[in-house]
Amino acid sequence: MDFVAVIILEVLYAIASLALISAGLAVVFGMMRVINLAHGEFLMLGGYAAIVSVRAGLNIYVAMLVVAPLVVGIIGLIIERCVIQFLYGRMLDTMLATWGLSLLLTGVVTMIFGNTTTGISTPIGGFAIGSYQASGYNIFIMLAGIAVIAVIFTVLKTTRLGLIARGAMQSADMASGLGHNPKRIYMVTFTLGAALSGLAGGILAPLTGLTPTSGGLYVSKAFITVISGGAAVVTGTVSSSALFGTLTQLTMLLSTPVWGDVAMLFAAIVLLRLLPRGITGRFFRRQV
Repeated sequence: MDFVAVIILEVLYAIASLALISAGLAVVFGMMRVINLAHGEFLMLGGYAAIVSVRAGLNIYVAMLVVAPLVVGIIGLIIERCVIQFLYGRMLDTMLATWGLSLLLTGVVTMIFGNTTTGISTPIGGFAIGSYQASGYNIFIMLAGIAVIAVIFTVLKTTRLGLIARGAMQSADMASGLGHNPKRIYMVTFTLGAALSGLAGGILAPLTGLTPTSGGLYVSKAFITVISGGAAVVTGTVSSSALFGTLTQLTMLLSTPVWGDVAMLFAAIVLLRLLPRGITGRFFRRQV
């Protein structure tokens, strides 16, 4: 029974991690149809912002939950104003531009911090479940994942800002006709998506060592999760995170982490072959 409890916690942790990693990309891609290939670097920047803040003497929770999303949100705003705003509706150009940005950000961080691994310790220790040891910080990540998804859902479903953003996503011309500036809406959406990515990077920073190329570890999983989820931002992210998180973690427990990633990729290929529009293209169509 103790072993089953540990497995359940590990699966829930994997689901929450995928949801955190994918939330920022889901907002940007789901709301704006912008393929941001620099998403992984946004997470990496969030991790470095948290690490630098902690080493400067700031409380680790403030560093992860406030400084990391704030710093990356500002960077995202600058990038949107300088680059992305000129490329809306040009998906291929946006992909090329954000790919170049990912290389630029990796190079800049390498020049500043070097190509060595850095990190911070988890602020929460482990606890015992019978004869097994579980991570208390994994519980914190689960709670953070639930909170992030709940906030996104609440904003999109119940607030005027969320209603306007959803309307601009469906028809920019209609939103403009009603007196709203679609470009301003896109600017706010991209900034919030970047901030969510920074938040995820800050929260995940204590788990593994961070290098300037760490973004590549995140971006593939995030894209698989978001594209497989479909058009619905919240429902798609939750459903695909639940599917892939469970499959990946169980495969890792039975074999190795490499086979866990292989299982995730194979499952995504099969899912998109059967459901070309993703999970929410077939199910939960009217959900946010």
